[in-house]
Amino acid sequence: MKLADLLRLDRTIKVIGFDDAPFSRRSGSLVSIAGIVCGGTRFEGMVWGQVLPDGLDATDAISGLLLGGKFLPQLHLVLLDGIAFGGFNIIDLPELASRLQIPCVAVMRRQPDLAAVEKALRHLPDSQYRLELLRRAGIIHAFEPFFFQVCGEQPEVIARAGLFHSSVRPDRITD
Repeated sequence: MKLADLLRLDRTIKVIGFDDAPFSRRSGSLVSIAGIVCGGTRFEGMVWGQVLPDGLDATDAISGLLLGGKFLPQLHLVLLDGIAFGGFNIIDLPELASRLQIPCVAVMRRQPDLAAVEKALRHLPDSQYRLELLRRAGIIHAFEPFFFQVCGEQPEVIARAGLFHSSVRPDRITD
């Protein structure tokens, strides 16, 4: 069932939220990532994986943790703590949403300084590809106190899901 329909029917939404763990930038060390599955306020399960620091494997790693697993058929939404894990291992947000066939949302606590991000990316291999991944993620929507990018659903529906802050109204969303 689509997210908008679940909201209209006041049904429980099952979400997985991904974040990366603290990591060392030493060459060869991996970054742990965890995905926590919740239905409403109930903990349902967890997946655990790894990505390369400043690598290009985050989209594949998250897809691999969910595709063919027991949680994906139950999920309605994927939340990501930002658009990148392990430094600048940038997630291809539209590709992730396409592979998983559910909406994917990169949530940020503050508006990113895109000029500073672009400058930092220029010091990494495949900088043009990484910049393209950032552009592909789409518009950054302001929804106080958070900012988000979404693929696979309308931003208004994500705002209505009430995942960010219960006192904020969906009509306060801005682009």
